[in-house]
Amino acid sequence: MGTIDVHTHYVPNGWPDLGEGLPWLKVESEREAVIMVGDSKFRRIQDDCWNAEVRLKHMEEDGVEIQVVSPTPVFFGYDLPGGQAEKISRIFNDLALEICAPAPDQLLPFCQVPLQDTDAACRELERCLEAGHVGVEIGNHVGDQDLDSEGIVTFLQHAASLGAPVFVHPWDMPFSPRLDRWMARWLTGMPAETHLSIIAMILGGVFDRVDDSLKICFAHGGGSFAFWLGRFENAWTMRHDLIGTSEHPPSHYLDRFSVDSVVFDPAALRTLVDVLGPTQVMTGSDYPYPLGERPVGAVVKNAEFLDDTTKRLLLVDNARKFLGR
Repeated sequence: MGTIDVHTHYVPNGWPDLGEGLPWLKVESEREAVIMVGDSKFRRIQDDCWNAEVRLKHMEEDGVEIQVVSPTPVFFGYDLPGGQAEKISRIFNDLALEICAPAPDQLLPFCQVPLQDTDAACRELERCLEAGHVGVEIGNHVGDQDLDSEGIVTFLQHAASLGAPVFVHPWDMPFSPRLDRWMARWLTGMPAETHLSIIAMILGGVFDRVDDSLKICFAHGGGSFAFWLGRFENAWTMRHDLIGTSEHPPSHYLDRFSVDSVVFDPAALRTLVDVLGPTQVMTGSDYPYPLGERPVGAVVKNAEFLDDTTKRLLLVDNARKFLGR
């Protein structure tokens, strides 16, 4: 049984004009392009972002049976009017289906939604599930609204009612001169954003309000959450007057969410498994981007502290439960 990779991304090899200052693709060859945002270069990409044949070849090399293929967050458009963001979501969601069409049993598309407009987000999720998407990827915040904002909670309740798995990806990280060096926004900002999102789900009472049928996974190992759970638990107890806003202490909610395995280091993976439990970690790679893991699942497969049964949970079984397959 091959690995299931729950964290990969796609970029189409072209799309209609979205409007001034919005993302567009500068095509340099059949295999290379640059994502542009207005006049600025965002990321250089290759055809593994859109070419199913290339993806399938890499999957075979790495022993991956199934990929979850999610949007690249730069296309979310959460800062736009809801109607405009809904149109953009429809464009990319339909293109995602085309990218995955050559191998529908192996390439499973996750859609994006205009999360700033709850009704539109719910409407687009329904449309996409009917069209063939398997789940939805959302950003970890909309402007200054965390995942415990009323509109996002309503969307999560709707996703739970539809049985749609939700993958949460950090995006739109803070920036400053100190974070503009060494890709520091990616090295520190992404883990911090993800950590904050999980805190918001707990202290914002989301897990208390949303049915436990919600299937939700956080990217990049859940950021720094597992390492700092003890600090979180201590703060909830010692400063209950300020942060005792959830019905239960933070450790009570560990079975309500999953994380992927994109932590690269066996010691970090061990922390995830020890703290969250072996049923809450799934293999992810962040393919095809340079900060991803290749071969996919290497940190899990090479972890000497995991027995074969636990490795199978992390490589296959947990993802099958998450995806309902």
